Amino acid sequence: MSGFGDGLDAAVQQAFTRPPPRTAPAQMRYLVRQLKSTRAVARMLRVSQRTVERYVKNQIKKPRPDLAARLENEVSKRWQPQIRARARQKAATTSGIVIDTRARIGYTAPVGTTDENRIRHLTVALPPRYAARLFDAQEQGATEQRLREIAAEGLRDVYFQDDGRRAGSLEQVRFTDIEHVEFGL
Repeated sequence: MSGFGDGLDAAVQQAFTRPPPRTAPAQMRYLVRQLKSTRAVARMLRVSQRTVERYVKNQIKKPRPDLAARLENEVSKRWQPQIRARARQKAATTSGIVIDTRARIGYTAPVGTTDENRIRHLTVALPPRYAARLFDAQEQGATEQRLREIAAEGLRDVYFQDDGRRAGSLEQVRFTDIEHVEFGL
């Protein structure tokens, strides 16, 4: 995954009950059904309306790489919206979210503690309140930096402070040099 937003989307996509359309003509037909016109699909994908019509009729089967990427992206954004909403709701209210990351993690603490940054591989189950904050921030268009800060707060509370049972003087967790980050529901 390239970032936190993509990781959250991939986690929600694990809840899909059916795979999205794979071929370009099937993807194009799906988008036409969703947007109700070939003109709207053409405008969204930045191609001509006639090109969309040819994909729908199976006259063209293999798109250019840039069009294939845009097509895949638009279909995956719209695929099974109710299941996507249900998975987000469940994570935000009952099950929480699991973060698996390998990154340089350190913290700010009082003098005399070992707060040195180091590469850590952590798999931590964050409670529902952090899942809700992450999904809400993502829906509001938060930056990758803001999503990283929310995840760092969750790691501080759950991993370092054990929900208030230890390291009470820990102030802030630094979460940098991310090698990978994945989320699971």
